[in-house]
Amino acid sequence: MSRFYFNGATLLALALTLAASTQAQTDQSPETPLGQITGTVTDVKGDAVIGASVILTWIPNSTDQKTVFTTDNGFFRFDALRPTVPYKITINADGFAEWISPPITLAPGQVCPIGNVSLQIATQNTTMEVTYDPIEIATEQIKSEQTQRIFGVIPNFYVSFDGENAAPLTTKMKFDLALKVSYDPVTIAGIGIVAGARQAGNSPNYPQGEKGFGDRFGASAADGFSDIMIGGAILPSLLHQDPRYFYQGTGTTRSRLRHAILSAFIAKGDNGEWQPNYSSVGGDLASSVLSNLYFPKSNRGTELVFSLFALGTGERIGANVAQEFLLGRFTHRRHQITDALTQ
Repeated sequence: MSRFYFNGATLLALALTLAASTQAQTDQSPETPLGQITGTVTDVKGDAVIGASVILTWIPNSTDQKTVFTTDNGFFRFDALRPTVPYKITINADGFAEWISPPITLAPGQVCPIGNVSLQIATQNTTMEVTYDPIEIATEQIKSEQTQRIFGVIPNFYVSFDGENAAPLTTKMKFDLALKVSYDPVTIAGIGIVAGARQAGNSPNYPQGEKGFGDRFGASAADGFSDIMIGGAILPSLLHQDPRYFYQGTGTTRSRLRHAILSAFIAKGDNGEWQPNYSSVGGDLASSVLSNLYFPKSNRGTELVFSLFALGTGERIGANVAQEFLLGRFTHRRHQITDALTQ
């Protein structure tokens, strides 16, 4: 029993001795000194920025923050900062760009003056909204197209060189374009040439002489006018189709030839989608039917209608191919003259 008591007493004495020793060491070790960060905020001219928000963030824990505001002389200070911990400072002020410091790590008891922080004027981002007005674009494009002339003489108004950028035409534009082509002096001269060729071929069966030439001139004018008004203005307006030929100009010869031929049967809708060319085909057919009203009785009939329809369709295909491979090179237009040598 006495032996157990001796061992217990010995252990108790040792424990008390260790506790006293530890307490003595604690009492003798001073606390780790805390640090401080100071600075001044100015603008680019060196004037103090008053009331700027200065945020001190402990980098390992971004939610651990302290915020102060600059004084009348732009000064700020953070006290009681733990050493060996990385901090960053973020400064914001109205009208100025945000300023962020590199990481700052303090030594025990260190006072870290970061000096003068010069804030830059904030860059303003201006957003410009460009409104696309298809009518205004189409107006400018049609004005340019109405100046297009082959060799600067022969009207070539029904060709668009704008490709996918071509804006749809309004009903008024379609009628204006058709009338401008119909009454152009070169168009009228062309009607005279066609009438002369018909006079020489004695077709249709009008008499020879001045009267016969006048009849043929009138018939040729009626053919052309009815075709361009119906196929170039009336039906395109009703069916919302574009009566123009859209010049391709690039790609293989095969693709361009295919485009030129199919354009007689496929038209671009006012919605930008390609669709069956009811306008041009309908215009050719309607013009051929109307020819029965003024051609000599000996020429009238279904044969006249279908022969004129086939002739009109063939002429359209030939004109498209010529536009794609030849006439486009020699078409003078406003703001741009196509140089045949660069094609």
